[in-house]
Amino acid sequence: QVQLVESGGGLVQAGGSLRLSCAASGRTFSRYAMGWFRQAPGKERDFVAAISWSGGTTYYADSVKGRFTISRDNAKNTVYLDMNSLKPEDTAVYYCARKVGQYYNGSYYMTSSLYNYWGQGTQVTVSS
Repeated sequence: QVQLVESGGGLVQAGGSLRLSCAASGRTFSRYAMGWFRQAPGKERDFVAAISWSGGTTYYADSVKGRFTISRDNAKNTVYLDMNSLKPEDTAVYYCARKVGQYYNGSYYMTSSLYNYWGQGTQVTVSS
């Protein structure tokens, strides 16, 4: 069973930055693409960013492109989300997730149903 544990959330003023981390258990982390999603109160869970198993390809939602950066350290079984120029509308619970399928080389990353392991989430609140 894979466990994903997010950390790094908190309260920040608009324009500020945060770094989220997601540590994964097990020895197969490097074989799988990883993603970040977020869910604001009363809204659906939305795609934020994803990174391929090798780290060579990244994908972003249009709303965060140019402000957020996803990265991974396969030696540490950890995926990161660096968030800059934060806005109040970025306020949400942020979840990391592991995508199904080892060594996936396609281009479908944005749908939550393509991920089968999820962390418990970490709250990010951006004040105006």
